[in-house]
Amino acid sequence: MPFLFDIKRYSINDGPGVRITVFFKGCPLSCRWCHNPESISFKSEKLYNRSKCIGCGSCVAVCSENALILTTSGEIITDFSRCILCGKCTEVCPTKAVEMSGRDYTENELMDLIMRETHIIDNSGGGVTFSGGEPLMHPKELKNLLILCGKAGIHSAVDTSGHVKSSILEDILPHTDLFLYDLKLMNSERHRKWTGVNNELILMNLRLISDKGKDYQIRMPLIEGVNCNEENIRETLTFLCGLKNRPSAVGLLPYHNIALKKFEKLGRNYHEEGMKKPSDNKVNLIKNLFEQHGFKVNIGG
Repeated sequence: MPFLFDIKRYSINDGPGVRITVFFKGCPLSCRWCHNPESISFKSEKLYNRSKCIGCGSCVAVCSENALILTTSGEIITDFSRCILCGKCTEVCPTKAVEMSGRDYTENELMDLIMRETHIIDNSGGGVTFSGGEPLMHPKELKNLLILCGKAGIHSAVDTSGHVKSSILEDILPHTDLFLYDLKLMNSERHRKWTGVNNELILMNLRLISDKGKDYQIRMPLIEGVNCNEENIRETLTFLCGLKNRPSAVGLLPYHNIALKKFEKLGRNYHEEGMKKPSDNKVNLIKNLFEQHGFKVNIGG
């Protein structure tokens, strides 16, 4: 069964038209700037929003494992050595201060949700985007959903980091209308430093998509201190210009630290050191460089 952490309706930044975006849980990368840190783990996780908590103690009372403590300041602390992630605390929380991230869906349940959106999808030239996490880490479930969407005449897109076995990618190629392909850094060691993995497989799979003539778009985060330097931009342009078939568009995504609150909800520290939002001038310079090489460029999508 598909294991998801979110389903977003009325999405306008995940492919053409208005779309429904399905977020699979679990990713082989751990990008320092990840906007959805709850997407990285392949297991269910609990998120706690301190600002919503009213300290009523309902979650403490219902916890059979005695894993929750209500402090004198009205904050809930979880002892994760006891917590079994059953989700009972989320069911009784009156303000939704506690949430569970990650649940199984049946294919029929998910397709029912998708089919309810077809009137909006059809009228806007939209479709369904499978994102994550990394959807290709769930190859069987993803392929089945792509086939079902194809039979229903629904445009499908796969948003991927490309860090998967090439055989998995080849298996879903015939059933995918569009790939949204993340391209972060060209230097493999720097790629490993910032994402946890090298980029050889990622670049190889991008060549595979290009060689097969599939429609794809590049998505590139722009992070000052990480990949906005001239060397990386020039190497990226050289690589893309050397592909057999070019991307139909390049999306430049300027960095922001919107994920800070999510890291707090997960009880983790957000290490922003070395990362900054690029100036508007820098973003426009990079945009102009890509356009000078004949690429269609979008900022923020």
